[in-house]
Amino acid sequence: MRPPATPEPVSVDAPALPRPHLLRQRWRDVTFLHWAVRPDEVTRFLPPGVEPDVLDGQTYVGLVPFRMSGTGFAHGPAIPWVGSFLETNVRLYSVDATGRRGVVFLSLDAERAVAVAAARSVFGLPYRWAWMRFVADGDIRGYATRTQWQGAARSRIIVRAGAETVDGPLERFLTARWGLHVAHLGRTWYLPNAHEAWPLRTAQVLELDDGLLAAVGLGALARRPPDHVAFSDGASVTFGMPALATTPRRHGRSAE
Repeated sequence: MRPPATPEPVSVDAPALPRPHLLRQRWRDVTFLHWAVRPDEVTRFLPPGVEPDVLDGQTYVGLVPFRMSGTGFAHGPAIPWVGSFLETNVRLYSVDATGRRGVVFLSLDAERAVAVAAARSVFGLPYRWAWMRFVADGDIRGYATRTQWQGAARSRIIVRAGAETVDGPLERFLTARWGLHVAHLGRTWYLPNAHEAWPLRTAQVLELDDGLLAAVGLGALARRPPDHVAFSDGASVTFGMPALATTPRRHGRSAE
């Protein structure tokens, strides 16, 4: 069942981000792999008060590798070394009882142990420390991940980024997300963000050998090709302060 509130409209324009702002960072060389699933297949993974967000009767599971760079507090320099790292996450798409659409992370693998520890303790996000590698060669992007904990799950992804831009209802549904939902300290929280619209391009999967989906209980998906693939050179992101997921979005000044 859907939450009682009507989900907010899907828009590529970020709503005003309430102040104070918390963090900023840039996501680079982002590959989006998505599988369509029935909402009832993933409901059990979501925190209390949050339901799968649905487009045309389906929701999606995302496998998203990328490079993080320039992480720092909202007002100040980037944090050297610790603030730049590789990451691969497994995500779901969510909507809470106030109608706010968001993302729920089932896992986030990153190569900086300090960043992993901070995100787990402060925000309750399911980060894991991993060995990771990224390779760029022309229009080819390659990503490799091997977790250091929980059975050493592995992932190897190679894609060819295309030149054609894509910007349809599905692309907007998957990427025009202005926050994340997370269970932490016995409550469900919403961490808002703002970023420019993703500049998305077509992409072709050349190799996919993934165990990260299986590590979170969705291993059957990796045995079939993804239903949607896209690539982006990146976007800059600003995060606001977390709020309880049952609290409506406050209006504030924009992130710029």
